[in-house]
Amino acid sequence: MIIRKLFLILTCCLVTGIANAQTTYVVVAANMKDAFIEIQNQFQKENKSDLKVIYGSSGNFASQIMNGAPFHLFISADEQYPLELFKKGKTVNEGAVYAIGKLALIASRNKGIALDDSREKIADAIKKANKIALAKPELAPYGRASVEYLKAINLWELANTKIVYADNIAMAAMFVTTGSADIGFTALSIAKSPSVTKQVSSAELNDGYQPIKQRMVLIKNPTPDAVRLYEFMRTPKAKEILHSYGYSISN
Repeated sequence: MIIRKLFLILTCCLVTGIANAQTTYVVVAANMKDAFIEIQNQFQKENKSDLKVIYGSSGNFASQIMNGAPFHLFISADEQYPLELFKKGKTVNEGAVYAIGKLALIASRNKGIALDDSREKIADAIKKANKIALAKPELAPYGRASVEYLKAINLWELANTKIVYADNIAMAAMFVTTGSADIGFTALSIAKSPSVTKQVSSAELNDGYQPIKQRMVLIKNPTPDAVRLYEFMRTPKAKEILHSYGYSISN
């Protein structure tokens, strides 16, 4: 009897240890990278967890999840992809909007292109630029918003022939910081990143596109750490970090 009880205790400890050691896979929209690094650091001060974080385009992640990729938490750059996954039965629920993002136009400081948010200045910047970086609209919500913005201010035709497409919004910014493009459309959160502000000038773009509501969602059978991180994203600490990177915070 005693041996049996010991066996059950050891078995429970082993199962608990395996559960605690389980890696949690979190996929995060590229526009969130700098903000999420800070959020992750804060989270892991309070939670000893094994997180594997992957950054990229929301469209690619949604496609991978549809095809059975073993992710646990999807922090998207929009609402469309998480809600589509929910309709397909891939998620625990509809998730929650955790932030509202904004667009920014950036220009390499070496190019001498002045920026502000007026149509005239933006048109002038487009005329002076040889290449304009933009995330692929079919994959990246911020790329889609950029196209919407250019069409709304009637500058799409002027810009269209100069556009070089990046797989995600962070890569679009990198095209500008490395000199591969003269100007580019990116997320305000990336434009406010310390590593980027050293190399570019920027203009915040507030109108001409639908609000970029960013939704997060737990994939079916999430790990306990995924659930804890999901909840942490809604805390005042996380919201303060998001606000510092230019996000509006959803109630």
